[in-house]
Amino acid sequence: MLSPTEFVTMYQDLGRKKTNSPCLRVFLLAIFAGFLIAMGGMVANTAAYAQTNMSVARVVCGMLFPFALTIVIFTGAELFTGNCLIAISVLERTTTPVAMLKNLIVVYIGNFIGSLLSGAMVVYSGQLNLSDHLLAAYTIKVAVSKCSLPFGQAVVLGILCNVLVCIAVMGGLSEKNAIGRFVGIIAPISFFVIGGFEHCVANMYYIIAGLFAVEIPQYAQAAVTLGVDISALNWSNFFFVNLLPVTIGNVIGGCGLGGFLWLCHRQRSSELVTQ
Repeated sequence: MLSPTEFVTMYQDLGRKKTNSPCLRVFLLAIFAGFLIAMGGMVANTAAYAQTNMSVARVVCGMLFPFALTIVIFTGAELFTGNCLIAISVLERTTTPVAMLKNLIVVYIGNFIGSLLSGAMVVYSGQLNLSDHLLAAYTIKVAVSKCSLPFGQAVVLGILCNVLVCIAVMGGLSEKNAIGRFVGIIAPISFFVIGGFEHCVANMYYIIAGLFAVEIPQYAQAAVTLGVDISALNWSNFFFVNLLPVTIGNVIGGCGLGGFLWLCHRQRSSELVTQ
């Protein structure tokens, strides 16, 4: 596998290529990544909804969700949180802050659209009907809990999440075979899921699915029967209570890790001379 120094050298060029890619290509790959992460969220909810032990539920989700990022990397899809590593390219001056910002905005919008469409398809296809709407109630419960986080807590949970996600991206890109890539991805992603950290693109699915589900009377009633207070679940809380602070935290965590890797592992001119 690539050493950390080799990864930084490789990624500074990859980041340049990402920022120079045609907008339409990046946008379509971002929609695809939003779909893939949404499918990871759907599978995690489906596997965990009947678990009464929260620790077991988190471990189950932590073992399944890494497959979503694995497929993102295998297919070359564009994920907002992973693309925060373009900070390496900015620091190495192979791209510019403006080009990085443009990439992140396009990818963020594409991820959102992919998550929005996926949430709508999951809810309105009847996938949440399992166990007499218990899966729907659980989906709403997860969305409510995310829309009830204090702003500062959401920022910190976002920072912790994207440090781990970007380490997973590093691990996935540092290997050249499928098994090695998956091994490099699974542990950091499992850590963030089991730890309950906050990922803005995953939350686009989790909360949007809950928002669509709560509009269906039988789903809302199933949630209320479980004691879920659905009053906190609305689009305003989605955008300003969860998505905004989590995105801020994800950017800080991802760009911060990129800067840390560049500072510690960039190939200095003195090292080039000795080679």
